[in-house]
Amino acid sequence: MERDLLVSDLELVEKVKSGDRRSFSELVKRHQRSVLRLSLRFVKDMDTAEDVTQEAFIKAYEKLNSFEGRASFKSWLFQIAVNTARNKIREWKRETVDIDDVQLAVDAEAETTLVHTAVADILQQEVEKLPFKQKTALVLRVYEDLSFNEIADIMECPYDTAKANYRHALLKLRQTFEQKAELKNWTEEVGGFFMEVNQRFAEAEG
Repeated sequence: MERDLLVSDLELVEKVKSGDRRSFSELVKRHQRSVLRLSLRFVKDMDTAEDVTQEAFIKAYEKLNSFEGRASFKSWLFQIAVNTARNKIREWKRETVDIDDVQLAVDAEAETTLVHTAVADILQQEVEKLPFKQKTALVLRVYEDLSFNEIADIMECPYDTAKANYRHALLKLRQTFEQKAELKNWTEEVGGFFMEVNQRFAEAEG
């Protein structure tokens, strides 16, 4: 196991390209949890997120020869997962799924700060209203803590465009925060996410 950890993703990719399928299993083990977590940010339930994750790894395996290593394997894999999730959402829209049923998933640590159900619902609804590119930039920066260079790679856009999408998303959330009394009066103890908005907005302006 320790020897496996010493092998980089890029080395494993080269092994797979040389015919060693077992090396792809190691890549799956390394990244399946993060891809599943990312998928949950975009789709409404665990079953669908697992489908997105499985489909993303299948696509990655099929397209592996096109991976040239200009970005990290993780960024390339996240790009595939985001595009797969977007296709799922488009399918839902064709099936006229109510957008209110599609909620943003949050991890256990985030849930502990979303004490009031009403406020959590508002957060979910407002994030779901964001255009897909803005939501993607927000999720990758806030929840995955990726750099803007990584986000630009995943979104296949210039650095400034990735940062602008993130800034616009934060601006819309900040406007919501300022307009809704129940959010404006929210204390730092109860609502860590919205208390961070102004700090993150300054980051996006920088």
